[in-house]
Amino acid sequence: MDQERMDIEIKQYNEPGYAPVIDFETWRVAILNDIDELEVHNLKTMQKHQETDEVFVLLRGNCTLFTAGNGEEAGTIQSTNLEPCKCYNVKAGVWHTHTLMENSSVLIVENRNTCDENSPVVQLTDEQIRQLQSSYHPDN
Repeated sequence: MDQERMDIEIKQYNEPGYAPVIDFETWRVAILNDIDELEVHNLKTMQKHQETDEVFVLLRGNCTLFTAGNGEEAGTIQSTNLEPCKCYNVKAGVWHTHTLMENSSVLIVENRNTCDENSPVVQLTDEQIRQLQSSYHPDN
């Protein structure tokens, strides 16, 4: 439930998936909650943002961030298990995706103009999908 006051705006998002909760001038804060399409066995693509870094902060649960370089195509996949209250800044132009376990939530900060037009998506090869899945170790 969102609350409005004259001096402070309080927002939250509890549904599955991604939702911007605050947009201001050039930046956006969003919440990403677990959703079936982000389960590790459903990941088939990566994206990169051409015009913005993207910051992830684990709020609760477990999230693994996968990156694959900044070339024209996704390269070797690396995984990072997010730790609560740490900021993970994916630089502009870096291919990435993520998986969240059930009851997990991540705070995202990015440019407000981040959209499909400036965020290309690439299909992962079968080998990259195997690499991504084999690098997934949520308990490490």
